[in-house]
Parts: sequence; C-alpha cells; structure tokens
Amino acid sequence: MGMILLYIFLTFGIGLGTTEAYKVSELRTYYQKASKCPETGQSFHKYMARYEGKEPVILGFKAVSEAVMAKHVWGPYSKLKHLKSSAALFDQAVTLDADNPEIRFLRYTVEYYIPRYLNMSSHVEQDKKIVMESLLKYPKSGLDAESYKLMRDFLLSSEHLNEAEKQQLRTIKT
Repeated sequence: MGMILLYIFLTFGIGLGTTEAYKVSELRTYYQKASKCPETGQSFHKYMARYEGKEPVILGFKAVSEAVMAKHVWGPYSKLKHLKSSAALFDQAVTLDADNPEIRFLRYTVEYYIPRYLNMSSHVEQDKKIVMESLLKYPKSGLDAESYKLMRDFLLSSEHLNEAEKQQLRTIKT
C-alpha cells in the first residue's frame, strides 16, 4: 500500500514542492498537444492549475494553459474569462523575468491569435522583438537547443516574419 501511495504522490505531484513536478521540456510538449486537442487542453489546464509556485517560465505555461482553455471552451464569456486569466498570469511571469525569451514567446503565441478588437494583444511587437533578439544571438542567448528550435520553427512557419527576418533566422549556424 505504501508504494502505491508513493507512486500516486510522485505521479500527480501531491505533497511535493510545486517546482519539482513541473519540467519545462515536458510542458513544451504538453502545450503543443493541448493546443490541438480539447481533451488534452483540459488535462493540461487542470495540471497547470495545481501549480502554486513563482517560477516565471512555469507561470508562463500556466498562463498559456488558460489561453488553451479559451480556445476550447464554448461561449464568449468563458473564452474571455480564460483570456483575462492568461493575461494576468503573463503579467506576473514577465514582472518576475522581463527578459526571458521563452515567456515572451509563449505570450506572443497567445496574443498573436487574439482578435484585435478585444484589445488584448498589446505586447505582440515587443515580445517578437525580444524573441528575435534571443534567436539571433543563439547559442550565446541562453536558450537551450529545444526552445531555440521550437521558437525558430514557429516563427518561420507562417506569416509571423517578413522575408528579411526569415532570412536572418535561416543564416544562424546551430
């Protein structure tokens, strides 16, 4: 019985400090899946809702989990409620670590797709600038290879960059 309880505690982070249970590389993968699948989005949101720590990057993922829920819930009131919660969490994360490119990237991925008439996308250009500066300094920017590739591929994949910016990113030696 004791081993079963230990397994449950370790699996669900019950009784542990909140930072130990949340690994950024796993959160990246979880976020990518959650943004595409409503069921995974709900489980990602529930998982992140349990986080009560103050680690800025993990707060960024908690914020993005709220935005994912906004995408998957029904009704404008519910969507707006989750977006406002996401914005408040991003404000906390950025206040704690204003120059962190991963937090800025996460907020960019959310705000870029919010309809402009909601006036909740005021950081798009600023966040893009910080992310681009970090990508262009890679590998001396402090980004790990996984986050660098994820950010770079995302920005190159669509209308996020103009041709000159895309060319700059393509010339970076990894």
